[in-house]
Amino acid sequence: MAMIRSVIAGCGGYLPARCLSNAALAAEYGLDTSDDWIVERTGIRQRHIAAPGETASSMGTAAARQALERAGIAAEAVDAVIVATSTPDSAFPATAVRIQQQLGITRGFGFDLAAACTGFVYALGMADSLMRTGQARCVLVIGTEIFSRILDWSDRGTCVLFGDGAGAVVLTAEQDSDRGILSTHLHSDGRHGDILLVEGGPGSTGGSGLLRMAGKEVFRHAVSKLAGVVDEALAANGMGHADLRWLVPHQANLRIIEAMGKKLGLPRERVVVTVDRHANTSAASIPLALAEAAGRGLIERGDTVVLEAIGGGLTWGAALLRF
Repeated sequence: MAMIRSVIAGCGGYLPARCLSNAALAAEYGLDTSDDWIVERTGIRQRHIAAPGETASSMGTAAARQALERAGIAAEAVDAVIVATSTPDSAFPATAVRIQQQLGITRGFGFDLAAACTGFVYALGMADSLMRTGQARCVLVIGTEIFSRILDWSDRGTCVLFGDGAGAVVLTAEQDSDRGILSTHLHSDGRHGDILLVEGGPGSTGGSGLLRMAGKEVFRHAVSKLAGVVDEALAANGMGHADLRWLVPHQANLRIIEAMGKKLGLPRERVVVTVDRHANTSAASIPLALAEAAGRGLIERGDTVVLEAIGGGLTWGAALLRF
């Protein structure tokens, strides 16, 4: 029986034009912090901030256009658009259908998915399932976030961590290919939902609509859960650490990224790092990092790559693929 694989045909990214350094951020918002303090604790040196007229859909559309162009695929060929975001244009319609409209797609379907920083990995899992069951043969998977609009700019513990941006991949269905998504592994544990959340929302009973985080608690869960889910993905495919060529992690904190690289036995040059320049762009961070690495020719055809993320929920997951 033929096996369908979801193959990454193209990657794209978009970053807003405005770039805000640590020093400029501290000065602009009167924060008791410094570039040295932020870099030492997070590895972040700057972040991009969306312009007033930019939205999750406009940024996601720009990233999708680049991914389609690099794949050599016309927008009309897309069967489905899946958007991972915690900062949608509106409660409904979905940001995905806004992107459909902006790309000129009038067929197929689109929907949003909310899993915070793990959203892109979740979305890959959903896309892969749709393609394996024959419901779609070409899927745009997009992560797009404007976290600058949900931050408390007086809270130095959170506002220095995040940035805005979008990333996208085009997946195409190929039969019996040695490339593509090998497996995805998704988890959540709602008992820890309140250690990283945005207060309020369209259906809430109140709240300010701003992000709140218990940083030490999130950090405590991160490395163990990420290491566990990566090992789960490798074991499911009969692989070990030595079989990995690249780690493309969620870009939240350089210390977490470096710890994961060491656990997997990967040299630093095989771990894709963008957190220093992009900060944490939540669901957009992995596709942005993937687009940069692929665009520079670092990740090559046939390389075994693992993607991993942890986010509010708590949610966490990994995707193992052959590029």
